Amino acid sequence: MKKNDNITLSITGLTSEGMGLGRYTENDSNIVIFVPFSAVGDVLDIHIVKLHKNYAYGKINRIITPSPDRIEADCPHFMKCGGCDYRHITYDAEIAAKKQIVIDAFSRIGGFDIGDIEIEPSLNENHYRNKAQLPVEITSDGAFYGFYAKNSHRIIRISDCKLQPTEFDLYCNFAVKLKLPGIRHFYLRKTRNGDVMFCFVADRFYTEYKNAAEIITQKFPAIKSVILNINPDNTNVILGKKNRTLCGADFLVDYICGKTVKISPNSFYQVNTPAAEKLYEKVAEYAEPDGKTVLDLYCGIGTIGLSLADRALKVVGAEIVPEAVKNCEENIRLNNLTNMSAHGGDAGEIAARFEREGLKPDIIITDPPRKGCDNKTLDSIVKMNPERIVMVSCNPATAARDCKFLCEHGYSLKKLSAHDMFPRTANVECIVLMQK
Repeated sequence: MKKNDNITLSITGLTSEGMGLGRYTENDSNIVIFVPFSAVGDVLDIHIVKLHKNYAYGKINRIITPSPDRIEADCPHFMKCGGCDYRHITYDAEIAAKKQIVIDAFSRIGGFDIGDIEIEPSLNENHYRNKAQLPVEITSDGAFYGFYAKNSHRIIRISDCKLQPTEFDLYCNFAVKLKLPGIRHFYLRKTRNGDVMFCFVADRFYTEYKNAAEIITQKFPAIKSVILNINPDNTNVILGKKNRTLCGADFLVDYICGKTVKISPNSFYQVNTPAAEKLYEKVAEYAEPDGKTVLDLYCGIGTIGLSLADRALKVVGAEIVPEAVKNCEENIRLNNLTNMSAHGGDAGEIAARFEREGLKPDIIITDPPRKGCDNKTLDSIVKMNPERIVMVSCNPATAARDCKFLCEHGYSLKKLSAHDMFPRTANVECIVLMQK
């Protein structure tokens, strides 16, 4: 087989990135071929676009026999923008694939004998996101916004995105016509009661933004906060460190698991609120926090800790983002909690400090970024010797790696479940209970 060959391939599985895969056997070779936008059960005529020693990438020329899971995509931007991976298969097929991805990660990377696991589907398949980050491109004719094409910085113009609230397009279509200088992104957040924060991300402050904020809030009463985020750096990081409130409040107020929460632009907050509540219910089930001391690492604005505080003896949160720590402290006060505290700093350093100070949590919760926990954090967790460790992760591969480390240091994997927080994308969340 050579690059640019056309071959027939049967798709037998899906990867954690959402691509289909099949094996091509020719003479003595046995090559895995990855094909975007394919489905398990497809028989395809594909074109080889990249060839390595043991694997290759192909694109679909023609569907010879469609998978029983295939459906007609309901978005004209699908396969163009990088937002969705699974609009060509049924939601049941997507859920089954995500469950298998979690099982495979823990079997292959962690060496665990998993068997079957539960997966919690999302209550909503469409328009579930409470946040959108939309790049803006300035041209000689004006400006436009959209999503990046997959693995590129080429912006695909969009309308009626199936992932985000429908009114976000209305606001962005209006804002883009204001012809603001230095604009880089539109960044929007929405609460359950419909309040919206609209952030402009620009390379510096321009006086035009103050006037734009007044215009957009008069036009759309649902927009309660307009903020200019200043990001002068030429990086892939969307938000800069400096925010300037142009109109309204510095934050939004939402509610989750019966608790009131303040959210600032730079604070982490789960994008699918109803699914997050289901996730936190499972965390509580695994943690069994009644009358126990809980250490909540990577706590963000404190949502997991807040959801456990009424049952726990004490909750201690740790978070590296200063704005999130401030929000967490405000959320503790808002909810009149006297048994919860927030601490700022790197999770590993804080965990090591707590370990030196003799903090003995009964339960440790971790909700790290995609890269997982670092060794310093894991070492400190083991030294604090909690009865239970509950790990929440948006990356099953790094979660499996970290759980393997914990198993090598006195813990056993007792429970594992998957949660679909991000329908129609390849992302899947998992929760693990590790116990002494």
